[in-house]
Amino acid sequence: MAVELERLGIQQSVDAIFPPAELATDLSVLPVEVTVVDEAEIAGCDAVVTRNHFEALFDVEWVHSTQAGVDRFPLEAFAEAGVALTNSTGIHGRTVGETVAGYLLAFARRLHDQLASATERRWERPAWDEAFTLPGTTACVVGTGTLGRGIADVIGSLGVETVGVRRSDEPLPEFEAMYAVADLERAIADADFVIAAVPLTETTRGLFGAAAFERMRSEAYFVNVARGAVVDEPALIDALEAGQIAGAALDVFETEPLPEASPLWEMDEVVVTPHAAAYTRDYYRDVGELVRDNVGRLERGEALANRVV
Repeated sequence: MAVELERLGIQQSVDAIFPPAELATDLSVLPVEVTVVDEAEIAGCDAVVTRNHFEALFDVEWVHSTQAGVDRFPLEAFAEAGVALTNSTGIHGRTVGETVAGYLLAFARRLHDQLASATERRWERPAWDEAFTLPGTTACVVGTGTLGRGIADVIGSLGVETVGVRRSDEPLPEFEAMYAVADLERAIADADFVIAAVPLTETTRGLFGAAAFERMRSEAYFVNVARGAVVDEPALIDALEAGQIAGAALDVFETEPLPEASPLWEMDEVVVTPHAAAYTRDYYRDVGELVRDNVGRLERGEALANRVV
């Protein structure tokens, strides 16, 4: 890809995850002008680092997404316009893995209950048979890309046996066993934790619906760190209310922020976090490393890393 890179913009939408000025400073060593830009200034850039899509991005040559998921962007339209799109896959495995480990530990050690009690100044211990330890439990991780492998690596170190679900049943070293997506319902049937880590595509949209929740054990917990739309949210709420599953930890939702009227807020066995599973104070440094690598690739006439379009 031949790009004469003179001006690299850091779009203000990245402020949702880190201050744009931090990334601009981190990239100031590049042999190009690096500046924070608003929507109106995008068209004056050759490349833009952004969290959100803007129509003005069709006027640049290279767009870098600060997230691994690219469902925010019009991929076909970018391809037709000759806009290259790269993403931040590869940097979130550890952070999301630790967040998922936190969810599992919260449910196992009943920390969510105890934190809720503490906010009301109630001295209330778990029932004798509520708390458990993670060794001996099984997690089914659906999606075995960077996120899925990072999750398996972290929770595996806590003694959780991990099985994976991917497009094929070819094994990966992070997982004890592997299932193809066609065998999803069989894969989740015996798991203590079912963890969604798939990208949002037309194939994965609504992947977790009533049939999946009916297939899960009543003692099992569901975790979603993928995208809200991979879950049929009303079906999940029905399953929770009916006691078909024990609880859920949810970082992503069909509508974000999660509406105040959602019953998920009021459920004792539901942990809600605000799409922050990948957040870390090093986020901008991790993105900066990817961008610097690709600027170097452009200078050398090499293919962009993490190229989606």
